[in-house]
Amino acid sequence: MNNQLHKKLWLIFAQTVTVCLALVFVLRLFFPSLLENMLAKPNNTLLVKQAEPRNDGSLVGSYSVAVKKAMPSVVNIFTTKKAPDNPHQKYLDDPAFRQFFGDQLDDPDAQTQPENSLGSGVIVSEQGLILTNNHVVASADEIEIALADGRKMSAKVVGTDPDTDLALIKIEADNLPAITFASSDKLNVGDVVLAIGNPFGVGQTVTQGIISALGRNHLGINTFENFIQTDASINPGNSGGALIDTDGSLVGINSAIYSRSGGSMGIGFAIPATLARQVMDQIASQGNVTRGWIGIEAQDITPELAESFKLKAVEGALIAGVLKNSPAEKAGLRAGDILLTIDSKPIADTSNMLNLIAALTPNQKATFKIARAEQRLNIAVMIGKRPKPAVEKD
Repeated sequence: MNNQLHKKLWLIFAQTVTVCLALVFVLRLFFPSLLENMLAKPNNTLLVKQAEPRNDGSLVGSYSVAVKKAMPSVVNIFTTKKAPDNPHQKYLDDPAFRQFFGDQLDDPDAQTQPENSLGSGVIVSEQGLILTNNHVVASADEIEIALADGRKMSAKVVGTDPDTDLALIKIEADNLPAITFASSDKLNVGDVVLAIGNPFGVGQTVTQGIISALGRNHLGINTFENFIQTDASINPGNSGGALIDTDGSLVGINSAIYSRSGGSMGIGFAIPATLARQVMDQIASQGNVTRGWIGIEAQDITPELAESFKLKAVEGALIAGVLKNSPAEKAGLRAGDILLTIDSKPIADTSNMLNLIAALTPNQKATFKIARAEQRLNIAVMIGKRPKPAVEKD
């Protein structure tokens, strides 16, 4: 009886050992790392989870793809303005005069040097058209472009529009990396944007921020103002550079900053890409920009004026004066009328009114809704062409 019990226990033990050995063999054969980890002694090694590489090669939260797409389209602009002629040159060439002042006259520091400045621009066509700020190239005698690939070449001005501070210049080159335009009308406050330019001449630089506000005006910078405000750093040399979205498409042309020190204070302004596109197309096709004009002087509606004219809201623009023989006078508009809409587009203030009228096509009629003597009237006005030089009236 005892022998049989011992045999059974030995059989069970043998079978258990056999199964365990078989399991160890299988683990060793098919899962070697698992077996090593089970048998390894604990240590103080820190286990860190390693992120898997992204398919596009960029890091989470990185804008490198957008930057790589847009950066080749942004150029550096170097301008030179020749020194003005010295009205006293005839005295400087006089031998008797030079006898007393010759050393000073030959001193390079005592002579007037040409003025140099820098800015940025955006390639908008493969054939060499570059969009930039008017103030970057205004009064420049020579313009040199430095491309992102290192090439340098001279440029000429195709046309300018001081009213929006935009200019179109051209270099003789083909197959250039033209930037992709986005619709700036679809932007929202809080959208992430990137500014690309050449601040202080240090080289092409990218800064990141958000859209702080849209439709900024009454800044006294341009005649027509509809700025994108951003806190992306914009410094001297960034003017004319690109403001892009996270897809690498152009949403604005960097134009100005608010600063007490000359450097960025987190308040920068860019011209919307939609407006820049309209100006660029006109300059490219006809060499200048044609805008609508009706010949009025206007002022903003204040709460006091709104109350006195019995308006429901502080909106519209008060006609303070009408120019003689202007389209407005011929259509019957009068001083004291309040413009409410233009072709059904509401007028918020005088700046908005100026932009709406400028966008109208000359020699075509537009419907102006006005408030006059507590009545609402629709008046058809034949739009004229804005005269040059531009004036602060419309």
